[in-house]
Amino acid sequence: MTMQQLRRRRFSFPIDLLLSGLVLLVLGLFVLIPIAWMISTSLKSQYGAMQQPPQWIPSVITFENYQKLLDPRNEAGQRFLRYLRNSLVVSGATTVLGTAVAVPAAYAFSRFRFPGRRFLFITILVRNMFPAVVFLIPLFIVMRTVGLVDHQASLVITYMSFGLPLSIWLLKGFYDNIPADLEEAALVDGATRFQAFRQVIMPLSTPGIVAAAIYVFIQAWNEYVYALTFLNSDELLTLPVGLQRYFSEFVTDWPGLMASSFVMSIPVVVLFLVLQRFFVQALTEGALKS
Repeated sequence: MTMQQLRRRRFSFPIDLLLSGLVLLVLGLFVLIPIAWMISTSLKSQYGAMQQPPQWIPSVITFENYQKLLDPRNEAGQRFLRYLRNSLVVSGATTVLGTAVAVPAAYAFSRFRFPGRRFLFITILVRNMFPAVVFLIPLFIVMRTVGLVDHQASLVITYMSFGLPLSIWLLKGFYDNIPADLEEAALVDGATRFQAFRQVIMPLSTPGIVAAAIYVFIQAWNEYVYALTFLNSDELLTLPVGLQRYFSEFVTDWPGLMASSFVMSIPVVVLFLVLQRFFVQALTEGALKS
């Protein structure tokens, strides 16, 4: 290689790096600008939120909207905290029960060979080919028949049916990449099948289980249509449905709505930031290899 070629290679601008940086910048702005506007509006008064032209940085910053939300002594705070508690109960129950069902189901699909195994696994995945709203009326009829309308159990059961297909698929791919020799060695040492699973497979599959739990929790936390359809009592409403209380016929409390939306997003963001390494590891080691 000549000296001129070396200089050209040394000082050539990395176009691929530039394009990657531009794409990441655009995606970052696309995500962060709405969040910045939400936080900015939540720190304004009702008059400041309607001010024209709009201000990114409020001239007068107030935390009154957050004080109303988190103060159980006033009606707005009681209502918001009740919606928050309902969302935590529904999402938490869905996550625990959904993960408890997905783990043994995925393990069975990965380790055992039984008649109809492939057909059943494909049937589970076919469920995700259809939008959730398609099942709204059939599931409402089922819940009304069994007497679960206006009961949080209807949401837990419904959300589990939505989260299980992807959770089972994700965990199955993870179990497929765990050598079966590890279980066989435990069985030779005298362990039962359950003991081998609990003591050997479970610790190795922790990233996949955590990733499945995160997926189920986020899906249940953000769901709106089924919660609006199945629940009638204000005492049982979840946060996504409760946020519509900020809309009225003549005026909308935009600062209160933005403050509620920001507080609602905190549990999901914190959960993902704390457990994101498990989520990424599960995707790279499990789903992408299956």
